[in-house]
Amino acid sequence: MTDTTTHINNQLLHLVIGGELVCVDPTNCEFKDLKAVDFVGAYGTYEDARKAWKNAAQRTVDNAHMRYFIIHAHKLLDPSADKH
Repeated sequence: MTDTTTHINNQLLHLVIGGELVCVDPTNCEFKDLKAVDFVGAYGTYEDARKAWKNAAQRTVDNAHMRYFIIHAHKLLDPSADKH
């Protein structure tokens, strides 16, 4: 007997954004200016998002307040999914 189980490809979405942060303390940070947030891009794989994040962070190495983030947007769309 053959296995008839089909695998469904989950659509993954990783957003890479960055901006200058203002921190009152290490647990209380926010963007200095939301209009100046740098949207690097949207990526279908974590590997592609990580490359973009690393390149963006490298460009701003001179600014200690500039930070870039990978947002796993697919987890926000479907919190029950536990994949990168």
